[in-house]
Amino acid sequence: MPDNRSYGVRLAAGPDDLRAAQALRYAVFVRELGGDGPLVDHVAGLEVDRFDAHADHLLLTDKARGDTVVGVYRLMRADQAARVGGFYSADEYDIGPLLDSNRRLLELGRSCLHADHRGGSAMMLLWQALAGYVADHRIDVLFGVASFHGTDVAALTPALSILHHRHLAPPDLRVRALADHFQPMDLIPMNQIDARAAMVQTPALIKAYLRLGGFVGEGAFVDHAFNTTDVCLVMDMDRMNATQARLYGGAP
Repeated sequence: MPDNRSYGVRLAAGPDDLRAAQALRYAVFVRELGGDGPLVDHVAGLEVDRFDAHADHLLLTDKARGDTVVGVYRLMRADQAARVGGFYSADEYDIGPLLDSNRRLLELGRSCLHADHRGGSAMMLLWQALAGYVADHRIDVLFGVASFHGTDVAALTPALSILHHRHLAPPDLRVRALADHFQPMDLIPMNQIDARAAMVQTPALIKAYLRLGGFVGEGAFVDHAFNTTDVCLVMDMDRMNATQARLYGGAP
C-alpha cells in the first residue's frame, strides 16, 4: 500500500479530472456495491448525476501510478447548489433547519476510495485537504448523506437504532427524511442493543464523522436504486471540541 509520500491531493481542474472521479465512483458504487441511477453511464463506466458539473471535486491521486485518481470527495457550497436548484441531500431529506440557519453550508458527497487504498492514510489525507477547503471558504456546517450497503432495514436495526439513540442531531440541526420515504431509526430501545455489534456494523466513514462530533438526522432513507440505506450526517464546526478539531485538521 502506498505511503503518504506517494499521494497527491488536489481539486479537479477540468473535464478529464471529473471523468476520472466519475470512473472511480462507478467502480465502487456500481461494480462493487451494485448501485445504479438514471444518469449512470454503463457503456463508458461513469457514475454521473446532475450535480457533478456544479460542484468541486477533491481528488486523491497515486503519484507512483501516474497520478491515478484513487479517492474522491464531492464538495458543494450553497452558491454552487443554487445553480442546480438545491443540494443533493434535499432529494432525500428536509434540510430546512440548515437552510434557515443563515450559516455557511458545505455538502459532502460521493466519497469513496479505491479498494487498494482503504485502511491506511488515504482517507486522512483527503480529510486534511477538506479541512483546508473548509477554512478557505469559512464553512460553518458540513452535511451530507452517508450510506449503509443494502436495503434490508431489519438487518441494520442495531446500527440504525444506536445512531438514533446516541447521535441524533439537536433540534436546530435536525434534518428529517422526507415523509414519503421516512424510515424510523428508533427500531429497538437502547437497552436491547448490542452496542459493540452495532458499531461493527456501521460503515467506517459514518463512525469517523461521529468521532469528529457529527450527528445524524431523524430517520433513514432507503434508496433501492442505489442499493443503500442512507442517513444524513451533520457536523457543526462550532460544536467540535479542541481534540476533535485537531484530529480533523491533522494537527499534532
